[in-house]
Amino acid sequence: MCGRYTILQDKQTIINRFQIGTDIANFEMSYNVAPGQNVLAVIHDGTKRRAGYLKWGLVPSWSKDKKIGSKMINARMETAHQKPSFKQLMARKRCIVVADSFYEWQRTDMERIPKRIQVDGENLFGFAALWDKWEDENGPLFTCTLLTKEANESIRPIHHRMPIILSEEAEDIWLKDSFRNALEAKQFLDEVDDVHFHYYTVSDVVNNVKHNEKACIEPIS
Repeated sequence: MCGRYTILQDKQTIINRFQIGTDIANFEMSYNVAPGQNVLAVIHDGTKRRAGYLKWGLVPSWSKDKKIGSKMINARMETAHQKPSFKQLMARKRCIVVADSFYEWQRTDMERIPKRIQVDGENLFGFAALWDKWEDENGPLFTCTLLTKEANESIRPIHHRMPIILSEEAEDIWLKDSFRNALEAKQFLDEVDDVHFHYYTVSDVVNNVKHNEKACIEPIS
């Protein structure tokens, strides 16, 4: 799974890298982005790319209770095209969530050790994600979930799952292409080239979502 990440690049760097056609309102950097928070996402509106904030934890449009979002921070790519919560979104509500590293916890017999994971050769990257709009009497709520798959060799020593990270070319297809159905979108993700990672151990200060500070990413021996 993917349950924490960072976004530490400045706004203009992000706009340039993701070819965003508008300003990013209320932009904030973060050392410790967590589920339930607002996350920076990119969509294509048919004319240009736009960026804005979605709440992390998908609430399907048909859900009776928005609390379900806390259980839907990730979606398994292998089955998302079959699941009622994700099937329609795979075909028509796809987005990219912007990040520059993420955290995972390596389990040992005694403890869980936090690792900061970065993509080789990339200062910024996009998670493949899905979004939806839910509404009640208080107005609309826009939410998202990150797609995951089986871990590749470079990250398997830490965890058996990993987020799907797209190349720049794959990002364009993911955002703009009109897949005929959810299965087509899943088949596209099946063919996405794997990225490779490097990582290091960080302090358990990152375990607490209240900590959003440089100490979260500082390496420890």
